[in-house]
Amino acid sequence: MGSATTQALEAATTALTGAAGVDLEVARELFAASRAVGGSPQLGGALADSAAPAAARAKVVADVFGRALKPTTVELLSTLAAQRWSNASDLVDAIEELAVRAAAVAAADDIEAELFAFSRTVAQNAELELALGSRLGDAAAKGALIETLLGSRASAATTLIVSSLVQQPRERRVRALLSRAMRLVADQRGRTVATVVSAVALGEAQRERLAAALSARYGAQVSLNVVIDPSVVGGLRVQIADDVIDASISTRLADLRQRLAG
Repeated sequence: MGSATTQALEAATTALTGAAGVDLEVARELFAASRAVGGSPQLGGALADSAAPAAARAKVVADVFGRALKPTTVELLSTLAAQRWSNASDLVDAIEELAVRAAAVAAADDIEAELFAFSRTVAQNAELELALGSRLGDAAAKGALIETLLGSRASAATTLIVSSLVQQPRERRVRALLSRAMRLVADQRGRTVATVVSAVALGEAQRERLAAALSARYGAQVSLNVVIDPSVVGGLRVQIADDVIDASISTRLADLRQRLAG
């Protein structure tokens, strides 16, 4: 990601925070705009062309989306178009990111937990992962499949995020899409997500103590996604972004075997 894109994303996120009337329909429209821009090299090129005046790019947004979308959505798209982007692909990513963040703003549900639960379902079902990740599958059919699978099992925000992402994977794996969405939702809500691998389920008191300890260490509220994996034997393995804290017995035993063999 270039420095221009990084600065542009910061400006867009700030605009979202200050925008009025952000609801799930705005998020839905942003996802649709991301697909439209991603599917049209001409439109993407026009909106990401830093050589063109910002006013000209804003006019493109108004001409293409002005009559079809809510004013809040058009305003956010205009803010995005006014920024300098390293390339059109980064702009598409940014529209998609803003859509995920808008869903997080609009919903009161625990979207991170629902996204994590679905990512575990995908990880445990190779046929489902193949169906959702196939380049040959119809995009609309994938979205409909997600709506059928989640139905009343997840919030409208989670269903919108997942069904929208699988319709525009752009060479990305489904689990990578879900992981990114979890991080964005958590960040929008001022939280950090920790994936905890344990041999057994953690009690509520254990979860609270661990979350409090991690929050103190990282200086931000930490929410836990717990994976049960008997192979760790005991102890915990915790991952936050690129940091891994491995205190599992299986790792200790592996280290001991390596030392004895060496």
